[in-house]
Amino acid sequence: MARVGLTPERLTQAGAELADEVGFEQVTLAAVARRFDVKTASLYSHLTSSQDLKTRIALLALEEMADQAADAVAGRAGHDALNAFADVYRNYARAHPGRYAASRMRLDPQDAEASAGRRHSQMMRAILRGYKLTDTDETHAIRLLGSIFHGYASLESSGSFSHSAPDSEDSWLKILEALDSLLTNWPAH
Repeated sequence: MARVGLTPERLTQAGAELADEVGFEQVTLAAVARRFDVKTASLYSHLTSSQDLKTRIALLALEEMADQAADAVAGRAGHDALNAFADVYRNYARAHPGRYAASRMRLDPQDAEASAGRRHSQMMRAILRGYKLTDTDETHAIRLLGSIFHGYASLESSGSFSHSAPDSEDSWLKILEALDSLLTNWPAH
């Protein structure tokens, strides 16, 4: 009989909280079971494996970020929408380092297609339409933006910018200005 109160959603939430506390790589079914004071075997009626749990945490993180990004960019366009979208990624990485790491996990294409990953791509394309790029150039731009957003968040979270001037916030704002300029003046073939 399944333990009362355990659901895949509660276990995923507990796993996400654990990821933020100890790191995504440290999340296991055994660690989550300890949070509920149950044996690991009790979780198998809700989750198939640690990989299943990690996939669910990744999907949760993508959904949370997509919801925050949708709220942040609503009613904005161009530079303002780009900045709002970028800030969601950076702020989420700061507030939820384990979940953010989970969001970078390679997902099965079916999971990724059904997940908020598709919403992220659609929002980025909507923002980029304001820059009048071709479909192919939008794809190039999405890859560029993703590389910068994720690269900056990763470097900042590892402390790479903490001991040098100018302040990382100043650099972030300058980078966003440069991205807007690049997108506005995207090179023609």
